[in-house]
Amino acid sequence: MTTPRKKKPRKPRSPGATSVAPPSQPAPVEGQQPSAPMDLTDRPSDPDVVARIRELEARLDRMIGEHARERESTADLGAEAPRQPPQRELPSRPPEAPPGVLDTARELLSTDFYLRKWGRMGLRSRSEEVDEFGYDPVYEQKVLPFLDFLYEKYFRVEVHDVARVPGEGRCLLVANHSGTLPLDGAMLRRAVRREHPQRREVRWLAEDGIFHFPFLGSFTNRMGAVRACQENAERLLEQDALVAVFPEGVKGIGKLYRERYQLQRFGRGGFIKLGLRTHTPVVPVAIVGGEETNPMLSRVEYLTRALGIPYFPVTPTFPLLGPLGLLPAPTKWKIFFGEPIDLEGYGPESADDELLVGRLTELVRGEIQQMLDRGVAGRRSVWFG
Repeated sequence: MTTPRKKKPRKPRSPGATSVAPPSQPAPVEGQQPSAPMDLTDRPSDPDVVARIRELEARLDRMIGEHARERESTADLGAEAPRQPPQRELPSRPPEAPPGVLDTARELLSTDFYLRKWGRMGLRSRSEEVDEFGYDPVYEQKVLPFLDFLYEKYFRVEVHDVARVPGEGRCLLVANHSGTLPLDGAMLRRAVRREHPQRREVRWLAEDGIFHFPFLGSFTNRMGAVRACQENAERLLEQDALVAVFPEGVKGIGKLYRERYQLQRFGRGGFIKLGLRTHTPVVPVAIVGGEETNPMLSRVEYLTRALGIPYFPVTPTFPLLGPLGLLPAPTKWKIFFGEPIDLEGYGPESADDELLVGRLTELVRGEIQQMLDRGVAGRRSVWFG
């Protein structure tokens, strides 16, 4: 039977020992007035903001250093601990910050400079007029000089019969898809905005694959593109908008160079069903010149699932030259507008008539193909039109 161990009497504290008080908030620096919280409604000038930030950062560093020194002195004054077998050293934890440090850090992060750079005011490049589909007019105004350069100097876009587009009310622009990089939507929007007598704005429907690309999806969305689906298209037409659709979809921009200007299948006539349900006229549009901007010689499709893209293009310059290989060639563009096709004579129930939908779809497809054939046959060269 084991006897219980007797507790050793506590060694009395020597008269010269001093009690260690908990770390207290350091006193302010001599000659320095206590700082009051900064009034964010009164915006100081830039020199005042910089001086204030430097002062707060110096206070923060000084307080952290003093607190670390107090912890070291406290450890030195303590009783010598019994020796223990050597143990594996663990990574040291950073010293805990006293309440004064937290207050100073909070005050530093609430200054005008940090609110401008990292807070909600960092969205100052965005407009408060962003619509429900993501279009940002302020951002577009910043990019317009670049788009005008592409339109006027680089592609030298030539527009024919744009007055056939109605001056008001809802309308569907049905066009062929051109080029490996889908620049046709932006150029079509710019053409109607600049050349139409009423300066109408075009909202074009873009495929889901475009929105999955880093930066490209948000860029096209802020420039006026809308994710392609029946619900978005109907909401736009209910607002009497001018909507551009590309029924070929990904198959249009994924055509090889030998298949240029040969229209692919127009799906199941979704744009015709949309026009029948909403009583919207349809204007065929043919874009010539975009097929040669990035002539695709081949496409690799077994990497699509890993990269999250519909296909991997192989052009004369890409991927040989890297990202520079995606730079479009300065071809001459021409945009042709056909005669409007009125669907007012059909009721909304006609959208369920598959035969009628198929016949109207082929009618629009035939009109676009004829305009493409005439446009390609009438140009002298790819570069000068």
